[in-house]
Amino acid sequence: MNAPATTELPVVVIGAGPAGLAAASHLVDRGLTPLVLEAGPVAAAAVREWAHVRLFSTWGEVTDPAAEKLLAPTGWVKPDAATYPSGGDWAEQYLQPLADVLGDQVRFGATVTGVSRAGRDRIVDADRETQPFVVHIAHADGREERLFARAVIDASGTWTTPGPAGASGLPALGEKAAADRITYRVPDLKDPAVRARYAGKHTAVIGSGASAFTALAYLADLATSDDGSGTKAVWILRRGMTGSTFGGGTADQLPARGALGLAAKAAVDDGHADAVTGFRTDAIERDTDGRLVLVGEDGRRLKPVDEVIVLTGFRPDLSFLSELRLGLDERLQAPTALAPLIDPNQHSCGTVYPHGVNELSHPEKDLYLVGMKSYGRAPTFLAMTGYEQVRSIAAALAGDQEAAERVELTLPDTGVCGGAGLFDSPEAAQDAEVGGCCAAPATLQIGIGAPVTASSSC
Repeated sequence: MNAPATTELPVVVIGAGPAGLAAASHLVDRGLTPLVLEAGPVAAAAVREWAHVRLFSTWGEVTDPAAEKLLAPTGWVKPDAATYPSGGDWAEQYLQPLADVLGDQVRFGATVTGVSRAGRDRIVDADRETQPFVVHIAHADGREERLFARAVIDASGTWTTPGPAGASGLPALGEKAAADRITYRVPDLKDPAVRARYAGKHTAVIGSGASAFTALAYLADLATSDDGSGTKAVWILRRGMTGSTFGGGTADQLPARGALGLAAKAAVDDGHADAVTGFRTDAIERDTDGRLVLVGEDGRRLKPVDEVIVLTGFRPDLSFLSELRLGLDERLQAPTALAPLIDPNQHSCGTVYPHGVNELSHPEKDLYLVGMKSYGRAPTFLAMTGYEQVRSIAAALAGDQEAAERVELTLPDTGVCGGAGLFDSPEAAQDAEVGGCCAAPATLQIGIGAPVTASSSC
């Protein structure tokens, strides 16, 4: 294999979603050449799969400055910064135009199947860092291709690898066999076929985050509509019910996110959803009518339901990176320096410190996981965090270490004192509330070098 000189090669960016296209924009701004590889046929293919869901961030919080700079000469006009886009709006009005501007620097229908060092598997030390990356691609038409890169930025996200219903992290017994009655996405109830699937039915919603709130609110709205009589939700929570169960409410500095939790609370209060707490799904069985029965680890058997919506988070697909040397936290599967800042088992405040190239580096030089994928299994990632990540990385790749380490970003407070991991223990949840950790400063502007212990300042 005769690889070209590393300095002549592009920076390969995996994924043409929000973080990937922002990364390409910052690389262009730095005079570097990006090559974005997108498995889907269009930009933001994953975002389009939840086109019906409205973001809880405004337009002002989901566009990247370097991307706006690229778009400006085309006559692109930024939507009203105070309004909230849907996933479809985000894709059509911002992400696709950005991909269009980048032109042939974005390739569609290109699935990355493996990344390594040219002539070096993960075992070999000799001259490793001087070798370019080799990227294997499977094209939509069946062709295989091999490309070389000076650096790799993996912004492929986690959308294709949702968490299972099983509380152990493995699929519940019978979960795969019941696939015809289970979805791992928030359903689009404006689609007539999807609406008919849930109208008048009993549906179990498993999960405790914003996606579960959204599904509960949608089902409650369906229950009150002319064609939704008899629609009922059963909300399955692995934890107990506490004051933080429904999110930050009015304390959330992202008002739409707080309102989402309040809508889920209204669904329960108004009788459109029943909450089942402390339930860890162990098995999914079918009754004689073909309906699904959820069985808990404690032996509890819930009443049969027609459908199950599993919204238990996502996890990164690391399979195509198996020949590279990753430095990942053993629990979150996030970069080891980043994990303490976002770990829901320890991080009890809603604010996450801004971070950049130092926290995102791996033993494999010039390899970075960014965007949703950088968080591994941790929840509550914000687009503006990803934009700051790729700005810092592009600066580092361009040799501007001072700019790379000058990470300044103000993040909104969630109004929530802890994540799913912390609150899986009801006692821990109560202790967190009593401690009043939500009184932490609403916003922080911290550089890369901020000590980890400061993230627990509440």
